Amino acid sequence: MPKQKDLKRLVRSRMKKTGESYTAARAQLIHKKTRTQAATTGSVPPAVDYAGLAGMSDAALEAKTGCTWARWVSALDRWGAMDKTHTQIAKHVYDTYKVGGWWAQTVTVGYERIKGLRARGQRRSGAWEATKSKTFNVPIDELFEAWAEPKTRAHWLPEKLTVRKATPNRSMRMTWPDGTSVELSFQSKGEKSQVGVQHTKLTSRADAVERKKFWSERLAALDEMLKG
Repeated sequence: MPKQKDLKRLVRSRMKKTGESYTAARAQLIHKKTRTQAATTGSVPPAVDYAGLAGMSDAALEAKTGCTWARWVSALDRWGAMDKTHTQIAKHVYDTYKVGGWWAQTVTVGYERIKGLRARGQRRSGAWEATKSKTFNVPIDELFEAWAEPKTRAHWLPEKLTVRKATPNRSMRMTWPDGTSVELSFQSKGEKSQVGVQHTKLTSRADAVERKKFWSERLAALDEMLKG
């Protein structure tokens, strides 16, 4: 590995060239150095806990996408995903492997975490986010209405927010009072339904932790309202 001072200089140089965050640029350089050393010395890199880094078990991922983390990492590495943006990777997974939108995002985020391009709860840009999902014992149209109808939403989510875009029973984008963004994805599960919440543009890990706790409480309140 380069000395610390030299590494920082190389990282900053790459940031100017690519527009990547410090974390992403540093991960790219270290990954490239490791590959070069392995090719030169013939050494075998140590085993990586892919599932632990990604935040999801191999069993859960394979059940929904047909591949374990090791296979996804291998396939995306061959394609050159380390040099691609988040959007490009997700689109490649969606188009090439016919993996649904939510799971294409899951594969992409997991890959980026494994490769050190982002920390848990962090985006490639360096910004932080909080995510939470929950399944409800109601049809998807009833769940979507609980978010879309302001009077109904006020019963469990009193914050005054702005809905920027909504696609019935599929997705919704909202601006929070503090200017942060909330993105929702809805999935039908027969007589049940699920919503995934992604609160983005957060400024720190601590903020992300607090927002995750907040959404856990609000989704529990929504569940109680729907049961009532």
